[in-house]
Amino acid sequence: MTTTVTSKNMITIPAEIARRFGVKPGFSFDWFATGKPDEITIRVIPDRKELSRRLKGSGKIHSPQRDSVSELIKERSEEMV
Repeated sequence: MTTTVTSKNMITIPAEIARRFGVKPGFSFDWFATGKPDEITIRVIPDRKELSRRLKGSGKIHSPQRDSVSELIKERSEEMV
């Protein structure tokens, strides 16, 4: 896939790439020079909402028997006393 840089240094992300990586408005990109001539690596940085969605429930993998939210609420209420 080929895209062209506009006069304002903007590019269009091809639809196939955007779908594959779930790119949506609000996402950012990290651009890295690879050290090779004419080559750049781009890393997709999702917005905060997407990042939190991806992390939701990930703690249960490491500690399925714990209810971390209840523990945090109990801890905070004890601190207030």
